[in-house]
Amino acid sequence: MVDDYLSDRELEESLRNWWRDNWRWLLGGIVLGLAIIAGWRYWQVYTTKRAEEAADLFAEYRAAGDDATKTQAALERLAREFKRSPYTMQARLLQAKQHVEAGRFDEAASELRAVIEASKDKELAQIARMRLARVLIQQGKHDEALSLLDPGKAGAFAAQVREVRGDALFAKGDMSGARAEYAAALAANADAVTDRTLLEMKLQDTGASSSEATPATEGQP
Repeated sequence: MVDDYLSDRELEESLRNWWRDNWRWLLGGIVLGLAIIAGWRYWQVYTTKRAEEAADLFAEYRAAGDDATKTQAALERLAREFKRSPYTMQARLLQAKQHVEAGRFDEAASELRAVIEASKDKELAQIARMRLARVLIQQGKHDEALSLLDPGKAGAFAAQVREVRGDALFAKGDMSGARAEYAAALAANADAVTDRTLLEMKLQDTGASSSEATPATEGQP
């Protein structure tokens, strides 16, 4: 009994000593854990609020319609306050489309370059890159358009990239180069080719015969 009593006292003293030596670290860990949880919750609320604000601004941009002053003002605010937001990227793509339709190719190119530089979505950036290449073709900047597009890095967009490269080479007067790009685009997965009939016509325009275009489509689903 005495031995047991002394063992309990020793254990109690050991616990006291441990608490005296470690309470600060234990309390600090609890405080740190609570701070991390609070910070995470704050970040979630903050990011949700920011996304909602960007969505509202994008809706304002869309609602402006053909009012160039209002659309430009909404876009500038989006770009200033939400530079890398998907809503800003979509607004820039729409703005670039409007510029192209109005023949303002420099302005369109500027918006598309901004998407390429700022977008966190690689696929969206690739779409902007292809659209920029088409704008550059319109401006007669064929080599610059070609330098933008690397089929080896285009992933699922390889067929479309090949087609745009073919358009640049065709506009440049390089029929053999254009023919090779169009043929490579046709040889890609059928689902990746947006308009096979148009692509076959482009291939024939380079001097290829109908029979030369047909084999590229054989075996496709």
